[in-house]
Amino acid sequence: MTDATFEPEDDRAMRPAMWRGWRKRCPSCGEGRLLQGYLKVRETCPACGEALHHHRADDGPAYLTILIVGHLMAPLIMWAFVTWRPDPIVMSSVFAVGCVSLSLFLLPRLKGVIVAIQWAKRMHGFGGQIDG
Repeated sequence: MTDATFEPEDDRAMRPAMWRGWRKRCPSCGEGRLLQGYLKVRETCPACGEALHHHRADDGPAYLTILIVGHLMAPLIMWAFVTWRPDPIVMSSVFAVGCVSLSLFLLPRLKGVIVAIQWAKRMHGFGGQIDG
């Protein structure tokens, strides 16, 4: 076992970190803002100084957003169509606005959750080990 290897008991508390990420706060202290703008993760936490630049969120938040929005909206579209038989332009307009709104709400929060999971599991340099 090398110095750069961590045991599972070295993991940080996952649930509080994920809740802080959902709130778009630093996974370490919960005080500083995690995001700078809409989706850009800050280099460091302004409150505690935790380095946040290690994250590798990439496409994970977008994938999860599409998955959640699709699974929520598809049954609603089917139910609305069968129940009311609305005009197609009305239905597509209403559900387009709903899908976009829900996506814009979820995307930064899910990015915060992904970054928090990486922080809690000490992934990608969050634990002080060297990537390699």
